[in-house]
Amino acid sequence: MITLGINAAFHDSAAALVIDGQLCAAAEEERFSRIKHAKRPVPFSAWELPFNAIDFCLARAGIALTDVDAVAYSFDAGLFLDGRLQGDTITLPLIPSAQPDPRWENPWDPLFAAYVLNASRQLVDGAPHHLGKRFKGAKFDGPFTFHHVAHHLCHQASAFLAAPFEHCAVMTLDGRGERATSTYGVYRDDSYRAIGEVQVPHSLGLLYEQVTTHLGFLASSDEYKVMALAAQGRPRWLGLLQEHVHLLDNGQYRIDPIDLAKLVGPARERGGPMEQWHFDLTASLQALLEQTTLKLATWLRETTGERQLAMAGGVALNCVANAKLRDAGLFDEVWVQPAAGDAGTALGAALWIDSRARAEGSAKDPQLPVIREGEPVKLAPRTWTMTHAYWGPDWSDEAIEAELKWAKLPYRRMAEPAREVAQVLARDQVIGWFQGRMEFGPRALGARSIIASPIHAEMQARINELKDREDFRPVAPAVPEEHIGEWFTPGHANRGKSPFMLFIYDVLESQAGRIPAACHSDRTARVQTVSAETQPAFHSLLTAFGELTGVPVLINTSFNVRGEPVVCTPRDAIHAWASTPVDALVLGPFLLEKNPPQAPA
Repeated sequence: MITLGINAAFHDSAAALVIDGQLCAAAEEERFSRIKHAKRPVPFSAWELPFNAIDFCLARAGIALTDVDAVAYSFDAGLFLDGRLQGDTITLPLIPSAQPDPRWENPWDPLFAAYVLNASRQLVDGAPHHLGKRFKGAKFDGPFTFHHVAHHLCHQASAFLAAPFEHCAVMTLDGRGERATSTYGVYRDDSYRAIGEVQVPHSLGLLYEQVTTHLGFLASSDEYKVMALAAQGRPRWLGLLQEHVHLLDNGQYRIDPIDLAKLVGPARERGGPMEQWHFDLTASLQALLEQTTLKLATWLRETTGERQLAMAGGVALNCVANAKLRDAGLFDEVWVQPAAGDAGTALGAALWIDSRARAEGSAKDPQLPVIREGEPVKLAPRTWTMTHAYWGPDWSDEAIEAELKWAKLPYRRMAEPAREVAQVLARDQVIGWFQGRMEFGPRALGARSIIASPIHAEMQARINELKDREDFRPVAPAVPEEHIGEWFTPGHANRGKSPFMLFIYDVLESQAGRIPAACHSDRTARVQTVSAETQPAFHSLLTAFGELTGVPVLINTSFNVRGEPVVCTPRDAIHAWASTPVDALVLGPFLLEKNPPQAPA
């Protein structure tokens, strides 16, 4: 059973390929197109499919589109259109915004729906010419079957079908799908049961987006900046925000319209100065999100009886809220999908259709049984768990060296990469680090990273300056999995693992002075634990740096500059290194330095 998952409806377009329940490849389109988030989440961009990411996934498996059994698209046009159509046609005025149709939330929604509904035709007819080979011979009605899968169901499946749990409660929080904004379910006995959802316009994700926009940042992109700013404010408007958010029974909530200009002050212009009330607004919003999420999780825990929780959706990328939930004691373990945003729905769609088709015993059935809320859906037994996020492309040493020779760049091949790179880091050099398969999801986890020593406090400002990003942005520490409890607390949480950088920890008071550049203003840190099994090169480097300095911790941030996606290819890495003050570049076993130390006379 070969299943291709596609996300393209909103933003963070991506593709994933699942073969008999096992993930083969997954990647975001932005890494290939070099356009941040691939496209903006506007209705008239829904025709853009992630052809580069699809081509990569097919190439990784050595197949063409005609070899695929099923294609799963992570948005259900039927749910979105329900009750809106009159007949089988849509009407779109020449200027939709001038003549809005009351049936549609956005005047361009009829066009959006048509694009989504015709995704199978676009898939086989719209591939760029240079990628045409792997798409040749496919038709919209075969040989694969095409499935539209509900957006939030894809989020849910990306969590419970990837988490290291045999059974768990499932919670998804994001901006919106077809209608749903928050969904709840339970996975048990190889079955999934949906137990409720909240629908638009009531959405914690959309509320977070509203505040993000009010503060002059880009919605569906910069919410993580708002989270970082919250540590510098006090929640003085929490009470006012709470008056607009009403928790109801059965996991439901209602959010009244909020006029932020009237409530707290005028919108900040993009790039304008940050004032204290901006910080206070972010702190108030963050506190509201944390409190509301905890209450929803409490209901879910009581309803399902489960002691483990799997999460996805864009709100699940809020590592501060995740940590509050982890530490509340409601669940023994909390696992968050590393591609929790919309990119992860490509994986969820593929896993869901693969599992359902194998459970039904037919890979070619175009009409899987309808799902009804409250009824368990039988799934095939799981054979795979997502222990790491390295599912993108990689390059052999030979391919990397050929690129370096073509660029006529001076480099050397290291005999002992971990030890030699540790020595460069110990000289307070900033390094671009390119190793193995690229990460799937928004976090750089030691495959496409910028790394540096955390020992001197000024390194944080230096990293922000060379990446051309805001001064308030923290950087994240990476630590060998076996040493987390020596530097951060609670080191025992989630079995001592935080491989995806999705939870914050307190830096131990006794250690904070040794890694000041890794500490946020409130002495917390978004920690990544590194396993020797899943990322041996990065683990070896951390170990070597620890042996050299006594500090087995490194700063780890994404290998990109402001406004650009994380690097994907060796050429991307070379361009990023050459155009920034990053001191050195490590591509596989090869080292490039702008100012190598002089040999003694």
